[in-house]
Amino acid sequence: MGKLRTFSRRAFLVTSATVAGGVAFGAYKLLETPDNPIPNEDGTLNPWVMINEDGVTIIAPRAEMGQGVMTTLAALVAEELDVDLDQVNVIHGPAAQAYFNSAFTADRHYDVSQEQPSNGWGATLAQAFPKLISLQMTGGSTSTLDAFDRMRFAGASARTTLLQAAANQLGVGLDQLHTENGAVVANDGTKLPYALLATAAAKLEPEQSPRLKSPSEWRYLGKSQPRKDQPGKATGTADFGIDIRLPGMKYASVRMSPRLGAAMLSYDAGPAENMPGVEKIVDLGQGIAVIASNTWLAIQAVNAIDVEWGEAPYPAETKDVFAKIEQAFDVDPNSTARDDGNVDATLTGDVFSAEYHVPYLAHATMEPMNSTVLIEDGKVQVWSPNQAPVMVRDACAKVANVDSENVTVHTPYLGGGYGRRAMVDYAEIATKVAMALPGVPVQTTWSREEDMRHDFYRPGAIARMRAVLDDDKITALDGQLAAPSIMKQFLTNYLGFELNPADPTITEGAHDQPYQIANQRIRGYAADVAIPVGFWRSVGNSQNAFFHESFIDELAHKAGTDPLEFRLHHIRPEHAPSATVLETVRDMSGWTGKTPDGVGRGVAFTFSFGTAVAEVIEVRRNDDGLIQISDMWIAADLGLVLDPLNVEAQLTGGAVFGLSAALHGQITFSDGMVEQENFPDYDVMRMLNVPRFHVKLLQNMERIGGVGEPGTPPAAPALANALFDLTGDRARHLPLIEKFNFLI
Repeated sequence: MGKLRTFSRRAFLVTSATVAGGVAFGAYKLLETPDNPIPNEDGTLNPWVMINEDGVTIIAPRAEMGQGVMTTLAALVAEELDVDLDQVNVIHGPAAQAYFNSAFTADRHYDVSQEQPSNGWGATLAQAFPKLISLQMTGGSTSTLDAFDRMRFAGASARTTLLQAAANQLGVGLDQLHTENGAVVANDGTKLPYALLATAAAKLEPEQSPRLKSPSEWRYLGKSQPRKDQPGKATGTADFGIDIRLPGMKYASVRMSPRLGAAMLSYDAGPAENMPGVEKIVDLGQGIAVIASNTWLAIQAVNAIDVEWGEAPYPAETKDVFAKIEQAFDVDPNSTARDDGNVDATLTGDVFSAEYHVPYLAHATMEPMNSTVLIEDGKVQVWSPNQAPVMVRDACAKVANVDSENVTVHTPYLGGGYGRRAMVDYAEIATKVAMALPGVPVQTTWSREEDMRHDFYRPGAIARMRAVLDDDKITALDGQLAAPSIMKQFLTNYLGFELNPADPTITEGAHDQPYQIANQRIRGYAADVAIPVGFWRSVGNSQNAFFHESFIDELAHKAGTDPLEFRLHHIRPEHAPSATVLETVRDMSGWTGKTPDGVGRGVAFTFSFGTAVAEVIEVRRNDDGLIQISDMWIAADLGLVLDPLNVEAQLTGGAVFGLSAALHGQITFSDGMVEQENFPDYDVMRMLNVPRFHVKLLQNMERIGGVGEPGTPPAAPALANALFDLTGDRARHLPLIEKFNFLI
């Protein structure tokens, strides 16, 4: 590795290394750079950018799961490096500390004055925390936020160093050179491709403070680009985890306890052992696996095994599970996330109250959980579609009883993640299975039924909301929100000992909204339910936006005020950019607050992941009396839009995800087992009910916001509010299909 040098007062560091005739550049926003995780044998990889005779390769630190991250991250580097984007290769980085996600500790409150100061030891430790624990994770709508500075600096440093190498070779000043399409060009027309300068550039000390291009100079950023992952996906040549094929590979499937967390008491593997092509039965402790000559046979064989399971560590029936969640209100809150004014003193007189319920939800990714593992000579190779490579590496190392440095994680395309693949259980299980056949690659694939019944679900939740109105103004609002704690389960599993932290996922989407209400209190109650829960697209915002925006709508109608204007009346004095988003969706949709018979409209607003999103939905009743979603208008302010078409796709995709869950989604329990097994039991939106989308993007926020998740939270309340406008029936429980007759 080359020498490290400080990178201006913002403490950026750059690495320059000679790698088999190539030059590598990396930029980090901490006090020192993590080690280069890439072996220098081939000259084809390095922390961020590799330049050699094969061209330019950019190492993306985040997983591509359909959100277009590889394209946007490549554009960040290509812009500063001055290379054609269509000539850049992009690959996923290995499991390494160098790819920690710095944005996970970034404060994205709507009001920057509310953020914690960025100096001092506490702030420094918070900023360094993702690096200290090697938090290499794709999630939280953070990929672009994390990469925006560091990958542009990497490209800019590379470009200036290549210019200096060319100046030395030609014996001219830097003022006589410029870069153009992957080459340094002299005033006399001499052109030196970057690949020819790479070795010489590696011997130079990198530029300490390269100039970043201004937006007026951008060729790619701010404009829509062809997706790097699109050709392979369109032609069927892209490799997802389930597509991995290795010489001599065997195939496995698993069957874990249908009562989540319960023991496997006994089993009779005889029926499976006698099936031709079955090679091995593997006892996993809480379940069983079959290794066979193909995946379908493995699934059939593992399902043929007669197993006796223990009792569930949670209530056996759905109604009893929710009774357990409701009991959380009887104990002290896990957190009081907001407590403005004096709620107890002002919540008197004509108090309006409402209670809302939402069910557990599955992630239901299109590609079921899978991983391929090869254990040979004390080394472990893992091909796993995942959102957390370092966690996969360390978990598989523990299972195989080897050091983490002996585990190599390959991250192919993900056939959906939504937070499910931030968990690593499927990679651990695949490692246990592969240990039964050392020296043979084994691909372990879950059946759709096994995947649906063994998720880390979006938790079921209950909200108790109360408020007092003074004409058309909310003078007091009290929200009590109960749900199992995602953070408790996640940190306990990750660290190996029980923690019960104040969990913002129980209240986010309610406590952090830009409504000016003088007396406002939002409390979160952690329910002690042992059903596995995890990060679902938009996490707590998904249920709490439904609670909060449904209640706001009810208050607007109680006040006799137009619901959109009621929101503006409370948001405009608190946060002008959010008010502009609402005004924009009002104008886009032609909102008047009045709808003809047979038509309903609803509005909802949520600020999440640094982005303000307002959505209006129109529903219509057809001649058969069935309800159909006709149109949806979305206005969003991300502060900076790097790829408009991709941002629009993420907003509309997130909205469909939220609408699908609002209409159909629910996980229920009977005899301790999940009742839903496949998509006939866990339905999703069909094309006939997907609305016509109308999207407008704004850039008034002070900094860049996320986009993968913010389209999801307002979808459910906007639809529920539209249904109230159409029918006069208020939905306080999801899914909506249980109360309303939709065209499906």
